[in-house]
Amino acid sequence: MQRRACLALTFAPLAGCAVQADAWLAEAPAGLPARVELSRTPFFPQTDWHCGPAALATALGAVGIAASPETLGREVFLPARGGSLQTEMLAGPRRHGAVAVRIPGTVASLLREVAAGEVVVVLLNLGLAIAPRWHYAVVVGYELEQRELLMRSGTTERDRMALRTFEHTWARAGHWAFVVVPPGRWPVTARAEAAVEAAIGFERTASPAQALKVYETGSARWPESLPLAIGLGTSAHATGDTAKAKAVFRRAGEQHGSGAAWLNLARLLQSEGQRDEAIASARRALRDPLWAAQAQSFLAQPTIRP
Repeated sequence: MQRRACLALTFAPLAGCAVQADAWLAEAPAGLPARVELSRTPFFPQTDWHCGPAALATALGAVGIAASPETLGREVFLPARGGSLQTEMLAGPRRHGAVAVRIPGTVASLLREVAAGEVVVVLLNLGLAIAPRWHYAVVVGYELEQRELLMRSGTTERDRMALRTFEHTWARAGHWAFVVVPPGRWPVTARAEAAVEAAIGFERTASPAQALKVYETGSARWPESLPLAIGLGTSAHATGDTAKAKAVFRRAGEQHGSGAAWLNLARLLQSEGQRDEAIASARRALRDPLWAAQAQSFLAQPTIRP
């Protein structure tokens, strides 16, 4: 089968070709369906070097967001470089109200996402490590018995690739993959670090209400994450829910000993005229070396000093 070339730009270090697939399939979880195909996933055949925009249009369409490859191409394709950077691929969905979340680079994670109903955008190297030919595709299914993946890829709507071949081409691109989800939903295999990255990136272009939804669900799933808690408090305040923001910052301060949380709480209390409570909160921020200087500045304000 001929494939149209596509240049996808990457700065990630290339991994070796250690194959996970055979070892993992030998011990595949009993609960994983033997065959899954997300057949309703739309297909956008790529033109020229636009595999990135075509893959994004497919992933967005899978969650009900219509965006043409032409529109996405103007947003993520870099003519001077002849391709789409990974950072642009993650930023693209945010412009259309969706969240792009990186997933662990394992066969297990990829198949679990597809089994859960999520399509997965992957970066492949269809060439060699010394002569790379980068390509974005979208995994929409798998067949464990045949050991094959099903993809929307290039100009082929239902591209079959042996899982072993896929693992080699994926490994040469650093096992890089992400899932596009609507605000409030998270990929089943996502980790806290990737969730923080996705939430912060989404917040930059989202409305406060949309950001709040992302941080609420993220904090519920990863309650140990301080960055998600800070984001939740900030988003709650941005939507006008000061009571919720104060409660979140107080809980984060007590749980993590975070100067950022205590100082944010102090500022909210100050804005409400609760001077004594603000001072008490700022003094707790002094215990965090990273925030002690800012806490001292806060306490030195004329409106705060006794």
